[in-house]
Amino acid sequence: MLINRRILVSALAGAVSLIAMPAFAQDKGLIAIITPSHDNPFFKAEAVGAEARAKELGYETIVLVHDDDPNKQSEMYDTAIARGAKAIILDNAGADASVAPVRRAKEAGIPSFLIDREIKESGIAVSQIVSNNYQGAQLGAEKFVELMGEEGNYVELLGREADTNAGIRSSGYHDIIDQYPDLKMVAQQSANWSQTEAYAKMETILQANPDIKGVISGNDTMAMGAWAALEAAGRTDVILVGFDGSNDVRDSIMKGGIKATVLQPAYRQAQLAVEQADQYLTTGSTDQPEKQLMDCVLIDESNAAKLETFALAD
Repeated sequence: MLINRRILVSALAGAVSLIAMPAFAQDKGLIAIITPSHDNPFFKAEAVGAEARAKELGYETIVLVHDDDPNKQSEMYDTAIARGAKAIILDNAGADASVAPVRRAKEAGIPSFLIDREIKESGIAVSQIVSNNYQGAQLGAEKFVELMGEEGNYVELLGREADTNAGIRSSGYHDIIDQYPDLKMVAQQSANWSQTEAYAKMETILQANPDIKGVISGNDTMAMGAWAALEAAGRTDVILVGFDGSNDVRDSIMKGGIKATVLQPAYRQAQLAVEQADQYLTTGSTDQPEKQLMDCVLIDESNAAKLETFALAD
């Protein structure tokens, strides 16, 4: 595997949001954009980036939210097919569960362009454009080791287990951290990418392990939840590193709270998928391999001020 990462109309039991488009943008047909919940700013940035680029290129859009529910995702694929979408931009709801709807769309003549998360089968999506989660995790782990002074007890918060990225990031972290025998992991729990769940898990872990020195998190949303729990416990001395490059963590870094994160370019990644969809629809080819990696960038106090909406200013 290559991974080494608004008029709102209710539909599909309230899980779908449609974005009304001006008439001038309807010449080239419909592009469906399907992502996890926009409560996570990373996924919102994907949707906003894809929608903006599709408008610029002359497409109508439909923006759908699957909430990491494979059944909702399947229904949304059926909606896109029924609406005669020209292409689908997808941040999927599971590496295995997403294979069938992507194949179904292909059989209906609708190409899929995946972002952020890959699926477990090649040859059915036209593009799988993902962040180099392994490379990014290693950047974050190297910074974490430095901040920890190569010693101390630490905790790892894992992402959603069905998400390939969760495992890749954890592997990247441990391939660096495990080289330092004085760094000891005393707890490792999944908070499912959730801020609320991370807060609760961090409270419980802290009670059982009051002497922790650091926390490394699989994403920024969980990092924010963990940091809130640490603040509530008066433990702002704990070193915390996240992953994603969100504005919330940027602000925390600049205030001296969370120490670092790893930027994956969500906005640009989504725009690139739309550009490749447009090229494919126009010429029959993207001129790119199916699987494409985009490198991540470490964000700390030295460059946090340049970060805005999952993009780093020049």
